[in-house]
Amino acid sequence: MKNSVELLLVGMGAGSPAHLTLAGVDAINRADLVLVPDKGAEKAMLAEVRRRILATVLTNPATRIVAYRTPSRDAAAADYGVAVEKWHDDIAAVWRHCIAEALPDGGRAALLVWGDPSLFDSTLRIAERLESDFDLTIEVVPGVTALQALTAAHRIPLNEIGKPVLLTTGRKLTERGWPADADTIAVFLDGACAFRTLRGEFAIWWGAYLGMEAQILVHGPLEAVCDEIVVKRAEARARHGWIMDIYLMRRIDRPEGAPEGPA
Repeated sequence: MKNSVELLLVGMGAGSPAHLTLAGVDAINRADLVLVPDKGAEKAMLAEVRRRILATVLTNPATRIVAYRTPSRDAAAADYGVAVEKWHDDIAAVWRHCIAEALPDGGRAALLVWGDPSLFDSTLRIAERLESDFDLTIEVVPGVTALQALTAAHRIPLNEIGKPVLLTTGRKLTERGWPADADTIAVFLDGACAFRTLRGEFAIWWGAYLGMEAQILVHGPLEAVCDEIVVKRAEARARHGWIMDIYLMRRIDRPEGAPEGPA
């Protein structure tokens, strides 16, 4: 008979304890176990951010905090999709071991998810891999997303009146250029500054470490601030050992036929 395990996936916002919802605080304090990923010395601050949040909101003395070493994705793999599936399998195997060892009779385990578990995050997909090992129940507690934190920090609405917003990734922006018929795009997971590949008239609102003391914001015409963002991003990543950033872009009216795709 499988042990009964409830997995609480708690959106923790963009790094500030203030971004955690009251429901998130309640979920953390209901957990028997909180798993904290350790991504090595280079990204030690990522674990420290989670520990600071737990130190701020965790009041249940029975809740255990267990760190686990996060497997790495094979960045050199020829097939990105296959590499990601293998990576997710490896992470699920670590979770499985940690939960089975810490909760031999079952119970509640929680994970703090950067941003929100439902938006450009794979925690739910990884969690589903545990269904064959436990009598598993998954509860998702939404958090403040990085996109919400970005628009709030810049004091702008997400969309223009009557116009949609497209959510995409840096990888897709590089591959396909500016999406057809899109006036506003929000770009996640862009480690290569894909906005540099665009040609045309655009405005950009960029932010990193949103809601944290290290927060950085840059806004302006892409042509004017592109290099500034690239430099500030590189300097911040070198200083902190990691970076979480996101940006919003809007197309500025331009003469018909002006190029806007990849350089």
